[in-house]
Amino acid sequence: MKDKKSLVIYFSRADENYSVGYIDKGNTEVVAEYIKEIVGADLFKVEPLKPYSKDYNTCIEEAKERHANHDAKIKENVPDIKDYEVIYIGSPIYWGGMPEELVTALKDIDFTGKIIRPFTTHEGSGLGNVPNQIKNICENATVTEGLAIKGSTVGNSKNKVEEWI
Repeated sequence: MKDKKSLVIYFSRADENYSVGYIDKGNTEVVAEYIKEIVGADLFKVEPLKPYSKDYNTCIEEAKERHANHDAKIKENVPDIKDYEVIYIGSPIYWGGMPEELVTALKDIDFTGKIIRPFTTHEGSGLGNVPNQIKNICENATVTEGLAIKGSTVGNSKNKVEEWI
């Protein structure tokens, strides 16, 4: 995969995080940057139009509401993916799956012929339902085996990412 033109589309949140306290950079963003370094991928961070609360408990309630209402506007759309062969999709686990903002970002893109490599950061949920969500949203793509990294171990996971790639 290292020789293919790649894009990492990811959602990540800093501030108060489960199990790791306050962080300046989200766990999923750290993994996205590892992928960029290893394969030379371009990065696109999906950002909510309305930021989540810095407080973890408030954030999970906001995420639960956005998920239930399928209402999560984003700051900007994903750029054109036509020149990319491999798309890495990175996500924390929110309520068993991707944050609704990532669903919003992916739902109107034509992924025909693309290879999608999902990865997640979590504290016990593994990949959650993310691979199935991606298969449902990104029709006509090949979705490969994903990588799940425990958020509290992200800082020491670069070798794990490289082995997966």
